[in-house]
Amino acid sequence: MNALSLLDPGRAAACLHAGGVIAYPTEAVYGLGCDPGCEAAVRRILAVKQRRAEAGLILISDRYERFLPYVGELPDGGLERTRTTWPGPVTWLFPRHPSVPDWLAGSHDTIALRVTAHPECRALCAAFGGAVVSTSANPAGQEPARSAGAVADYFDDDIDGILEGELGGRAAPSEIRRLDTGAVVRGGSA
Repeated sequence: MNALSLLDPGRAAACLHAGGVIAYPTEAVYGLGCDPGCEAAVRRILAVKQRRAEAGLILISDRYERFLPYVGELPDGGLERTRTTWPGPVTWLFPRHPSVPDWLAGSHDTIALRVTAHPECRALCAAFGGAVVSTSANPAGQEPARSAGAVADYFDDDIDGILEGELGGRAAPSEIRRLDTGAVVRGGSA
């Protein structure tokens, strides 16, 4: 592993508040994260991943209430659908609030949200006091990082640290479902 700092949740949250970008373990792979309200940090993640802004990003949190600024008008029964999978490894596509910028949600009329059950992710979101961007830690076309060493190999000079912790033991990244219909958009760990 290269020289990236290992961070506890408090130091990682402080880094996010300062506009930093970190990596952290999730249910299946390492993720890259930042403050979703910091355009410069979001664009930095998109650049280091070589990801198109139109694709949009997932937000994670330790509880649903932290997502309220990002959520538009809910479909009937929509929130009840999430209760069967949250906290857990299922990401739901919620109606996007009109104030959510394109550089965060991409070209979609939805925003991808997940209440995670992963202990380090939950601790990070609680320490940060809000939702956190969550996208796999890998450049486009490469395998997602499954160790801190792989994160460092990909992003040593491009991110500000790595949250200490272990992966959650899932084989695949989170499943993605539509809130309005429950339809699976991307298979994965559910």
